[in-house]
Amino acid sequence: MRTLRTIPELRALLSEARADGSDIGLVPTMGYLHDGHTSLVRRAAAECDQVVTTIFVNPLQFAPGEDLDAYPRDPAGDAEKASAAGTTVLFCPEPDEMYPTGADDVLTVVTVGLLGQAMEGESRPTHFAGVCTVVAKLFNIVGPCRAYFGEKDYQQLASIRRMAADLSFPVEVVGCPTLREPDGLAMSSRNAYLSERERSVAPVLHEALIRGARLILGGETDASAVRAEMARAVRSAPLGELDYVAVADPDTLQPVERCDPGSRLFGAIRFGRARLIDNIAAGEATDAG
Repeated sequence: MRTLRTIPELRALLSEARADGSDIGLVPTMGYLHDGHTSLVRRAAAECDQVVTTIFVNPLQFAPGEDLDAYPRDPAGDAEKASAAGTTVLFCPEPDEMYPTGADDVLTVVTVGLLGQAMEGESRPTHFAGVCTVVAKLFNIVGPCRAYFGEKDYQQLASIRRMAADLSFPVEVVGCPTLREPDGLAMSSRNAYLSERERSVAPVLHEALIRGARLILGGETDASAVRAEMARAVRSAPLGELDYVAVADPDTLQPVERCDPGSRLFGAIRFGRARLIDNIAAGEATDAG
């Protein structure tokens, strides 16, 4: 595995790789890698000749007062995990490499309209502009590739798919299933913020989504009833503070009033410093324990 820190180095290496007939897989991350991240790397390694894993804590997607400075970091551990999972190129740029004029002076940003305004967009209005802008830069730097993203951040995945289509990036965006702990908690770097007691009740969000999905599969079509049941389930747990629950169209991500087994359920909850998100397709409840 080679570790690179500048854009020209990465472009030159990938140009040589393509000249040799290699295809490229891209796994963008903010580091502090866990099994969810490495599952994306393994998928990319199984399907591509070269795997570029990027580690960059992107300041554009953090609003003032969010956890940019406190975001967990483990450069040595990340390198070891990335290599073991099949990364051939680790790209770890500094902020001034990605934003030469400074992250506070970026004039060109990418937005995805309504896709980025619901749910997470309501709670974090600038978030998806930051995500889509940095991913657009990575797509431009890396060039033609397959790019792998987890369904845990489903709104991010949908936004990036639409951005790639609208802007004609030569990129195939590949969605990969959410990896979970044995108790159902979605794997996330922010799980590191949870205290022992908070961690013990954190799976309540996934449990609430399952309850909502089972209502739908049982014939409930009133989305407000499903939302109410999910909110009730979350609020029954100690410590957690509900941010939102939603029942949405899986393509437009807009809230629906009439739901069916094709609907997707979303939620966010806060435990102290940790803000956790999760989502499932209604049909996933048939597979849940």
